[in-house]
Amino acid sequence: MAQLFVKQAKQYSEGRPSYPQELFHFIASKTPSHDLAWDVGTGSGQAAKSLAAIYKNMVATDTSQQQLEYAAKLPNVRYERTPPKMSTAELEALVGKESTFDLVTVAQAMHWFDLPAFYQQARRVLKKPDGVIAAWCYTLAQVNEGVDALLHKLYFVDLDPYWESPKKLVDDEYKSIEFPFEAVEGCAGTGPVEFTAERVMDLEGYLTWLRSWSAYQTAKHKGVEVLGEDVVGRFRDAWNEDGGGQKRVTFPVFLRIGKVGNVDMNS
Repeated sequence: MAQLFVKQAKQYSEGRPSYPQELFHFIASKTPSHDLAWDVGTGSGQAAKSLAAIYKNMVATDTSQQQLEYAAKLPNVRYERTPPKMSTAELEALVGKESTFDLVTVAQAMHWFDLPAFYQQARRVLKKPDGVIAAWCYTLAQVNEGVDALLHKLYFVDLDPYWESPKKLVDDEYKSIEFPFEAVEGCAGTGPVEFTAERVMDLEGYLTWLRSWSAYQTAKHKGVEVLGEDVVGRFRDAWNEDGGGQKRVTFPVFLRIGKVGNVDMNS
């Protein structure tokens, strides 16, 4: 999956929305201490940057070196490129030792993972029993009626042949994703809990976000340009329906959160 994002790493870093601070404070309120967190599939580090303001130290990993090159360099964040599959020895060398992490997070990426393997790694590094795993996704942006209708067609019709099947877990707001963890205090179950991300965008920034999609890149690689001049023109007309320029674009965010519980990794 990481190879789909190599060519558009810059677009990905520029086009993706930032997540609301309420999300990070909610997650942090569920971990008893704030010493060490691991952001998995960090991409260009959008989530790691916010978490680094709360946790003393961060490890942020991705399989794409190109993505990591666009991540903000912070004194308490250690970025590591990791292989798609890690042995226990690689996990300890690149990420950290067993039962040392307060938090493991995944932002808009867990649907691509080998979940059983990833969950085993998360259980190994999280403190027992109260280490927390938090994973979230966001769904289609909302601008205005005209833009949103064009976006819906682009996503569900024009690009439908080019989405990989895991993306359906995002369409389902992570409700059906496998998530075998215990409820944290104050939550009925493990979610999803809904938040809203916002970003001020002009039309070009919005189109950059569309072009950062994996399905768009797959279609383009196959010689199909779904954002031709005619389609961009329709987006421009709809964008200008209620005045052009910059607009507040909202993204619904859906969080799954749980704690690891007492797990014997040697049994």
